Amino acid sequence: MPRSRRLVLGIDAAWTATQPSGVALAEEGDTGWRLVAVESSYARIRERADGRGPQSPPRGEAPDVDALLAACRRLAGREPDLVAVDMPLSHEPIVRRRCSDLKISSAFGARKAATHSPSTLRPGKLADRLREDFARAGFALCTSGRLATPGLMEVYPHAALLALSGDAVRLTYKATKTMTYWRSVALPERHARLRETWRRIVAMLDREIEGASALLPSPPQEKRGGDLKAYEDQLDAVVCAYVAMAALEGRAESFGDDVSAIWVLAAATPP
Repeated sequence: MPRSRRLVLGIDAAWTATQPSGVALAEEGDTGWRLVAVESSYARIRERADGRGPQSPPRGEAPDVDALLAACRRLAGREPDLVAVDMPLSHEPIVRRRCSDLKISSAFGARKAATHSPSTLRPGKLADRLREDFARAGFALCTSGRLATPGLMEVYPHAALLALSGDAVRLTYKATKTMTYWRSVALPERHARLRETWRRIVAMLDREIEGASALLPSPPQEKRGGDLKAYEDQLDAVVCAYVAMAALEGRAESFGDDVSAIWVLAAATPP
């Protein structure tokens, strides 16, 4: 009997409108999940949906939910069942660390995967608008223990990657933090180590989502700066989509309350 065809959208959402956001779309078929598309900005996923391929460099903009859902319809023929976003989301204005942040940090802080602290400015109204726009489109925010479809969920890629890798501490894959990871190492070697971590992540994702390695080839060696950050954003978007997939399959759990919740892979939590 063929599986029901489900669709998930992953968004590595920037906390300000000045930075680009990675976007990934994955669908379920008869034999499992496959990656439909992944791009490094909202504009690029729209261009991909229009059949033009990426025309513009990754740039920041506020999320246009209607345009995102239209891109999903063009790329996959329907709107997603779940939208997974790596950005603080809440039923109430976000002004400080929430119950969900505190619970995640308590569970994962020892593994160097505590959450960043949100504020009225970052992501502030940007997050409020995204949640409200998705709610108007029929995607309710999934808070603690309340998974519904169509739905919107906040996710945390660091925790997902801990579950996928089995590592004791968070993976060293952030393009802007190579000096923090490897302070005494020269830049070429830091980039080589970063790329090796990326290759490992893509291999893990490829075992879960068909097409991950094909759509996430390693950036050319000469790429630096913004190009590396754009690749990282795409990786995170695919990880977000993977958590949504796991949630649909009953393999995710939430940390938070009725106001906000962060969803992680069940296997990520410490014993």
